[in-house]
Amino acid sequence: MVDPTHPSWKVPSKLRSNARALRRDSTDAERILWSELRDHRLIGVRRQVPIESYVADFICHAAKLVVEIDGGQHFSDQAERADATRSAVIEAKGFMVLRFTNHDVMTNRAGVLETIAAAVAERAPTPTLPRKRGRGQEK
Repeated sequence: MVDPTHPSWKVPSKLRSNARALRRDSTDAERILWSELRDHRLIGVRRQVPIESYVADFICHAAKLVVEIDGGQHFSDQAERADATRSAVIEAKGFMVLRFTNHDVMTNRAGVLETIAAAVAERAPTPTLPRKRGRGQEK
């Protein structure tokens, strides 16, 4: 049985090393957002995760959600085309891609977190706990 929270695609060692380096050398906006996401314990959010030939800034496998934080280098025409290609590849794997700018994270952290939480709540399967027999019944 395939566990959707722990996909098993093969990741080339160079891409895995790149992901580790990106985790170690995160931008200020990524560090701030990671601190918030980790503190709020959104289900299974991980950072700098390889997916296809890219490294997603943040990913929630259960919700099939990728969150990208874009710095100034993402706003040229060429970079926007590359980001569109990147998003299309990731979306083809069944993920939804949310993009925010560094400025969004730095100036509207609550709004960014609210948007992410809403997307996770909408897309993540909610676990159903088994009911216990006899609970709540009078004797």
